[in-house]
Amino acid sequence: MQTAVVILNWNGATLLREFLPSVLQNVPQDAIVVVADNGSTDDSVLVLEQEFPSVRLCKLDKNYGFAEGYNRALQWVEHEIAPTFYVLLNSDVQTPAGWLEPLVARLRSADEIAAVMPKLRSYRKPEFFEYAGAAGGFLDGLGYPYCRGRILDHIEKDEGQYDTPCSVDWVSGACLAVKAKIYWEVGGLAGGFFAHMEEIDLCWRMRRAGYTLLCEPRATVYHLGGGSLPNNSPQKIYLNFRNNLLMLRRNVTPGYGKLFKIILRLCLDGAAALVFLLQGKPKFWAAVLRAHCHYFAMRRRFPFIPMAATEVKNLGIASMLWQFYLRRRKYFSSLQKSNRL
Repeated sequence: MQTAVVILNWNGATLLREFLPSVLQNVPQDAIVVVADNGSTDDSVLVLEQEFPSVRLCKLDKNYGFAEGYNRALQWVEHEIAPTFYVLLNSDVQTPAGWLEPLVARLRSADEIAAVMPKLRSYRKPEFFEYAGAAGGFLDGLGYPYCRGRILDHIEKDEGQYDTPCSVDWVSGACLAVKAKIYWEVGGLAGGFFAHMEEIDLCWRMRRAGYTLLCEPRATVYHLGGGSLPNNSPQKIYLNFRNNLLMLRRNVTPGYGKLFKIILRLCLDGAAALVFLLQGKPKFWAAVLRAHCHYFAMRRRFPFIPMAATEVKNLGIASMLWQFYLRRRKYFSSLQKSNRL
């Protein structure tokens, strides 16, 4: 098999029943669907065995989180199937007919292309982009992520404004098509991240290794979002704040510039925590505080990772926060011109 579509599941029996049929119906003949169960305690495995017998099932012994769960699942896939391409697909994604072929074709088109994503649109509001990646991800100068079609919580309606293929800084882990050889060449996902920001860290390393990442808008999938952690979860706030700092530590070249970025990010995070407190969200404030404490406790385990190209220039703007809050620019098209192919 040339392509393995790999879905990581944890206690998602309901999501599997709702979304897996579209995946099975709309994969080409040279692709295989694998579900890796991340130590579920619900009836996920029974549902897969009884209702989806055509699916290859990889059983992990416990919940390893998104990052290490996928690493272990893909090691199993490599041993059992050895495909040319992996597609990491969330369990809450609906895939229409023809979604996979443009992604694989784009990966085949050039050796330097490492990973590709489709347009992500909302499953509940299909006329809008979806938060997790929209039409391609970017990073600003301080490592804040944003997307074509989504800046912070401002999500655009998809009116074809981003229907041109585009080089991006990161592709969403909700639907990430990647060359298997390159995935392992750069070290795979950072297992210590557990969840959140891990695909951005992976993408940053792929770019520093000299590869290109793309959004291919000929392919579109529909993402429910919040399948593992809802957007209003303090745990999600904690993981995002902690892992963003760890990502900077792993990917920004050591020196005074890196130190300045991390100190400034800590200050801006502190300002965000204060806003949470003033908004009457003490659990969110505590989540940011915990994220910072754990960042300092964990940072020695996440040293700078050298790659062929030590430093790469992010495609994004200098400061997304400045543009959004002070200049009131809430649409990607008002921030910059996209890097079209």
